[in-house]
Amino acid sequence: MAMVDLMRPTRSTALLVLLAALAWPAFWASAARAETAIRFTLDRKIDGPSAPFFLAIEKGYFQAEGLNARIDAAEGSPQAMNRLATGGYDMGVADINGLIMLRDANPETPIKAVFVTFDKPPSAIIARKSRGIATPKDLEGKKLAVPAADDTFALWPIFAKVNGIDAARVKLENVGLPVREPMLAAGEVDAVIGCSFSSFVDLKARGVPPADLTVLPMADYGVELYGDAIMVNTGFAAEKPEAVKAFLRAYLKALKDTVRDPARAVDALAHRSEPVDKAVELERLRMAIGDNVVTAAVRGAGYGGIEPERFGVALDQLALTYRFKARDKAADAFDPSYLPAAADRKVSEAATR
Repeated sequence: MAMVDLMRPTRSTALLVLLAALAWPAFWASAARAETAIRFTLDRKIDGPSAPFFLAIEKGYFQAEGLNARIDAAEGSPQAMNRLATGGYDMGVADINGLIMLRDANPETPIKAVFVTFDKPPSAIIARKSRGIATPKDLEGKKLAVPAADDTFALWPIFAKVNGIDAARVKLENVGLPVREPMLAAGEVDAVIGCSFSSFVDLKARGVPPADLTVLPMADYGVELYGDAIMVNTGFAAEKPEAVKAFLRAYLKALKDTVRDPARAVDALAHRSEPVDKAVELERLRMAIGDNVVTAAVRGAGYGGIEPERFGVALDQLALTYRFKARDKAADAFDPSYLPAAADRKVSEAATR
């Protein structure tokens, strides 16, 4: 029997060694990229409008950018920003107006907004038509259920001022979030202040006829503020700026997919969270896309950015109810340097309603 010298290299083994040597750097580069973990906090429960984040996970967009993103729910923007400020989370989404005021009051706050997700805030008045409410002025003499700690209530004083509402003639009843919609459904109040795509859909689910519901989005009645934005802990951004840019590229890709096919995005949401009613969450998502995400301004300028003139108007409106310490530094709350290229942020899809 012929003997084989295992120590003697052959042409085939030499080729394998060469291929392995060439592949080794790529292997380690890939492994190093995949190690970038990002802890991301939402500012609300997992629902239809949060679907793009989960679609980016399911389609592998974060992974393709060398990221391992974990998405967690929260109970409002204050909690989300507290998570970011303490470094418990690296990135998140929260109300940019809250961030502007937080940074003004506490200039050392280590958070900056880097991508506007809601070009218009979802804060709205949701009322019963049968109570005689069709316009903002009709709220005078009526009773509203208002969870004072809810993000949406923060815009009420601005909404009242720009619409000439005599706030003294509006009875605001401070209630807990769980009973807000049930009180309106039961006829205990005339209207509520809430998130348009949440309260409206929840009230329908509770049996309130849609024909008896009036939705007055504050952004359609003179409120020029921006809404939610993706934010980052500034320490994380300084240490890993390319990871922040990579996250936004992946999110933008998933956002465009979501606008193109909302139902597919809700499927991804259902795979990643507790059992959800896909029809309900699809309705929420479509409302958010049409009312808050793909607005006329976004169709013109693209996703994610801020228009300086409008931002100035927004600051004017915030100043109606908030006394700035250093208004000239308010623009520092938003850092556009991490945004994807303007050409990539252009809107090319039809918003589905």
